[in-house]
Amino acid sequence: MYLALETSGDQASVALGSPGAVMVEEALPEGRQPARGLLPLIQGGRARQGAELADLDGVLVTDGPGSFTGLRIGAAVAKALAHACGLELWSAPSLLVQAAGCVPDCSGRILAVADALRGDIFAAMYRFPGGRIEVDVPPGVLRPAELVADVPRPKVVVGHLRPELLAPFDAWIDGGTLVLVDAGPSAGVLLQLLGRAGGLQRIEPDQVARWEPAYGRPAAAQARWETAHGRPIHHPGGSV
Repeated sequence: MYLALETSGDQASVALGSPGAVMVEEALPEGRQPARGLLPLIQGGRARQGAELADLDGVLVTDGPGSFTGLRIGAAVAKALAHACGLELWSAPSLLVQAAGCVPDCSGRILAVADALRGDIFAAMYRFPGGRIEVDVPPGVLRPAELVADVPRPKVVVGHLRPELLAPFDAWIDGGTLVLVDAGPSAGVLLQLLGRAGGLQRIEPDQVARWEPAYGRPAAAQARWETAHGRPIHHPGGSV
């Protein structure tokens, strides 16, 4: 049995089960902080399933891009469980999980997007032919207009975006059959990706302590500090 954690987006969720068999999935109300709700959510899911930590084989976690705070919380909990209970640790990009939630209802390119703030978006494009996972555009940070100009037209755009960030996509919508899906990544979909080639990456036991999510960009506080001081916050010596 595996425990899956999704904390990159607006709605944190957890799931228990095995690949292809999600037994329990629980989600926090949208906008609730995972710092306060994640552990009770895990405990509630375990109680519903009647599962103990000793029943788990591993923990899965989305590793970004997304909310800096949410990703840190999810990673910290996943690493603590892996270390304390001797569990396998697996991770997958949150945008891949978001795109995979459209399958098998969609064939063709799926563009997964999320608000990166400061007028940018996180974006990645995937295809799932015959159950395979193919990456057309890896996760990155782009301006919406740049994205529309530089990548092929997808069949589906999936994600939560403010209206002003969606406006540049009108050219795609007017020129084809683009479908917009308002959805984020979920722990249940993350769990279903386990065992699929290209779905999740195993974090080796000797790398768990050093492993960090792929945040996608610095946190807002770090960006403000670097702007004020005119240099990166991290130096080769590790001091600030």
